[in-house]
Amino acid sequence: MKNTYLFLITTLLFSMSGCSVYNFTGTGKIDAKTYQVNFFQNNADLVEPGIDRTFTLELQDLIQNQTNLNLVKNGGDLTYEGEIVDYRISPMTATADQQASQNRLKIRINCRFTNKNKEADDFEKVFEFYYDYPAAQQLDGATKEAAFKEIFERITQDIFNDSLAKW
Repeated sequence: MKNTYLFLITTLLFSMSGCSVYNFTGTGKIDAKTYQVNFFQNNADLVEPGIDRTFTLELQDLIQNQTNLNLVKNGGDLTYEGEIVDYRISPMTATADQQASQNRLKIRINCRFTNKNKEADDFEKVFEFYYDYPAAQQLDGATKEAAFKEIFERITQDIFNDSLAKW
């Protein structure tokens, strides 16, 4: 009986010591204390007012909520910067009379990530995602909010995964 308790305690200690490398968000051990997210300028041909600010804040919030890093305005150990390079609405499917039955909003963002403490992690990469909606609806109000929420959620998570989670 004593050996069983000793085995359980030893197993528990070894499993807990492994937890220092990964946390519940999937990030590995981060050699940084601060991060900064510079303003993502909207350089798309079709400009939607306000999405640059919304995206920048969404990326800041995601990193803040999934790590214990501190957000700073400048001089961060990790830096995210870039621009919105494409904002496009395209017809996706057509009806028998050649009318669009579904439209797709696609947003593409170029992101540069810099890790001051580990230059091998630096990258510049384009991230994109889309939202399909019925052609009978206008892209405004609740439809636009749902589209931005889904697209930005996916793109910010992809940026997080590539920069910190290494997935």
